[in-house]
Amino acid sequence: MKRLDILAPVALIAVILAIWQAACALWNVPEYLLPTPTAIGAALVSNAAMLAAAGWRTLSMALEALVVASLLGGAMAILVTLNRALGQAIRPIAVAMQVTPVVAIAPLFIIWAGVQHPDRAIVALAAIVAFFPIFSGTVRGLTSADPDLERLFDLYGARAGQRLVRLRIPAALPFVVEGHKVAAGLAIIGAVVAEFVAGSGGAQGLAWRILEAGNRLRTAEMFAAILALALMASVVHVLFQELEKRALTWWRGR
Repeated sequence: MKRLDILAPVALIAVILAIWQAACALWNVPEYLLPTPTAIGAALVSNAAMLAAAGWRTLSMALEALVVASLLGGAMAILVTLNRALGQAIRPIAVAMQVTPVVAIAPLFIIWAGVQHPDRAIVALAAIVAFFPIFSGTVRGLTSADPDLERLFDLYGARAGQRLVRLRIPAALPFVVEGHKVAAGLAIIGAVVAEFVAGSGGAQGLAWRILEAGNRLRTAEMFAAILALALMASVVHVLFQELEKRALTWWRGR
């Protein structure tokens, strides 16, 4: 079954690439319009060092944003859980932040951070995008403890801090991990979109490489940068999926 899970997508990708290569050769499609897979592969190999450096820059900003979103989202979720009135006040603001397109507020953050520091604006914007899954997942987890255990803690007169540390936070672990897995992908998306909007080479991430290649009509290099971005995001997703599996295995064992 595991072998089939690997072979099926590989076979499909191979068929798509073969059709793509044949169609470009048959209809003499200009390379600036749609490069062949072999041209994209050659561009990926020849620019591997530059794309790796740009990919690390994008990933580092996304991870910084994820850490910021994790700290703020977790702290606010705990406050919301402990204080119902505060929760009613914060929740609409959190929802408004989530539904507002990042491209709409990106120019403000670029101005606030200064054109000399586009990376600060990119991290802030990516953190906003990644905030809501962590916040909502943590809130849901903190309020999902077993009612029988809640009553047991009431019976023993547990304080709010004891209830939080010994009952609600352990019960919230699966929701917290799931929220971080979703937020990790969103942080990468937020960082890339913010870098596009910034339009500055100061960040030197993958989005800037895509813009640079597009301005020079080097479509093969654009596809190579997009492919590098997709591979990077896939690796991050797999790592967080493995972290989720291990965390849930430990949690069930506990």
